[in-house]
Amino acid sequence: MANGESASKAATLSDVARLAGVSIATASKALNDRGDVAAATRARVLAVAEELSFTPNAMARGLLAGRTGTVGLLTSDLEGRFMIPILMGAEDAFGAGRINVFLCDARGDAIREQHHLKELLSRRVDGIIVVGRQTDPRPSLGQDLPVPVVYAYAPSDDPRDLSLTPDNYAGGRLAIEHLLACGRRRIAHISGEPSYAAAQDRLAGARAALSEAGLELVGEPMFSEWTEHWGRDAGALLLQRHPDIDAIFCGSDQIARGVLDSARDLGRAVPDDLAVIGYDNWEVLATNARPELTSIDANLQQLGRQAAQRVFDAIDGVDIGEGSHHLPVRLVIRGSTIARR
Repeated sequence: MANGESASKAATLSDVARLAGVSIATASKALNDRGDVAAATRARVLAVAEELSFTPNAMARGLLAGRTGTVGLLTSDLEGRFMIPILMGAEDAFGAGRINVFLCDARGDAIREQHHLKELLSRRVDGIIVVGRQTDPRPSLGQDLPVPVVYAYAPSDDPRDLSLTPDNYAGGRLAIEHLLACGRRRIAHISGEPSYAAAQDRLAGARAALSEAGLELVGEPMFSEWTEHWGRDAGALLLQRHPDIDAIFCGSDQIARGVLDSARDLGRAVPDDLAVIGYDNWEVLATNARPELTSIDANLQQLGRQAAQRVFDAIDGVDIGEGSHHLPVRLVIRGSTIARR
C-alpha cells in the first residue's frame, strides 16, 4: 500500500485500478457492480479500494457525482424488428432501477430527431445511444454535444464518432463457409435491395469465401425486395434456369422462406437436394419454416449491451475511442442445411 501517497491526497479511481492491476473501466465496473467482471477481479478491486479508503461517492450507486442517472435512446424505427433486440440489450445493460431511460422515436425524420435531441439534452441525460434502422451510414449528431454519444447498428458518417455495427461481411463469409463444409459447390445468392450496405457487404463476404475455395456464384446475384414473395419468384427462376444448383444463400430469412416454398413446389428436397441458408435469425420465421431454417444471427442484443457499456465507460471518464467497429455474428444451424435425423 502506498501509505505516503494516500496520506497526502484522497485515492482516485486511477489509483485503485493501478494497484489492482486492471483498467480504469474494469475498476469502475467492479465498484459499481455492473458489467462482465470476474468474481475474483471484483473482489481484488474492492479489497484495494478498501485498503486505499477509496470513497466513490455517487459511483457506488452506479453514477458519477453530478450526473442525473439518465440515458437517452434515440431510434429512427421503433417498430422495426431489428431495433427491439438492440434496445432490449441496452436495457439489460442499464439494469432495472439503476438508470432511467428516455426512449425517443424519430420515425426516420431528421427534424423530429433534432427535436428529440434537444429534449434529451434539456433533461440533462448523461449519454445517448443512437440506433439506426439499417447498416448504411447516417448523419452524425455532431461533435459539440455535451454528453457522449454511441451509434448502434447504423454507423455515423463521421469517423470521429464511435459506431458499433454487425459484421455483415463476416456474416456472408460464414454462410458460404458453412455451405462449403456441407459439401455444396454450386451456390447461388438471392438478396434484397441492392442499395443497402448490408446486402452488398454480405455479398462481398460470400464472394471472398467462394474465391478462396476456387469457386464462383452460380449466375449473377439476384436483388429486389426483402420479402418472401421475392424469395419465391427468384428461387423458382434460379432453380429452373440452373437446375444443378445445390445451395442458395439468402440475404434474409424472409427471402429464404420464399425459396423454401419454391423448392418444395419444384420437387427439390431440402436439404438433401438443396441447402438453403438465411440471414437475421428471425426466430419466428426460422423455427416455423419447413424444414427449420439455418441462419446468420447478427447478435443484436449483444450489440445493444455493448453500446450501453460504451456509454457507461464514457460517463466514467474512459476514452471509448472512435470509428466504426464491426461486432461478431454467429451461425445458427438448423435443418435447411443439415438434415435432422
